[in-house]
Amino acid sequence: MEESSPPRLGCVKYINARPLVRGWSGTIEFDHPSALCRRLAAGELDVALVSSFEFLRSPVYSIVDGISIASDGPVYSVYVAHRPETEFTEIELDAASTTAVSLLRCLLRQRQQDVMECPAPPDNLSALAAGRARLLIGDQAIAFRQKFGAAYSYWDLGQAWQSLTELPFVFALWLIRPEVSSPDRIAASLRAVRDKNLADLDSLIAEEKTFEAGFCDHYYRDCLRFDFGQREKAGLRMFRDFCATYGLLESRAGDLCLV
Repeated sequence: MEESSPPRLGCVKYINARPLVRGWSGTIEFDHPSALCRRLAAGELDVALVSSFEFLRSPVYSIVDGISIASDGPVYSVYVAHRPETEFTEIELDAASTTAVSLLRCLLRQRQQDVMECPAPPDNLSALAAGRARLLIGDQAIAFRQKFGAAYSYWDLGQAWQSLTELPFVFALWLIRPEVSSPDRIAASLRAVRDKNLADLDSLIAEEKTFEAGFCDHYYRDCLRFDFGQREKAGLRMFRDFCATYGLLESRAGDLCLV
């Protein structure tokens, strides 16, 4: 990227990212988490808000310090749905996610629970077959819970992680490719956008058209965290250690490169 060129920015296409991008002056390309990871790795994007697991498996990027999408308890929008009081032996995995799948595998290993993995159906809002569970993330997870309500039980992975470790879980980070010029300037601009939106969260909520305002207020204020401080960093490092222990990463090599 040349010094004068605006960064090619990519972002997840879920409402949890809106406080981090609303008001950004440049162009933003929206996509699913796994697609953004591929595009960032291929050099098609300079900066992207992507799954935290992408940094753990390829720590060549710089992390924008101070910003993440995280939870410190129930996250609401990353969970396993299953029939109440019924053991599930198969689980449908959302191909859009890399971090949530890795987190789920770690938690299942901790529980010593063997489950057969299978792909999720094209329509993630369809009912579940007997004996099956489904991992859902993002806007589809919210829509599923609002559609089915108490017909299913929801194993919230943010809550499960916090109960296990007493630390936040970091789902997504801004990552910058190593050849990008002026990463400090880009990082400062992204922090300024986040700060402005969090200071004016009521107006951001009022603009939301997908989900009703009362839910968005609860989701943004009570379920999500948009900081990347010492506790979030400790949670990310612990996630790295769990993933290495369970063979999801080749090694624990490398620490956080922050800008």
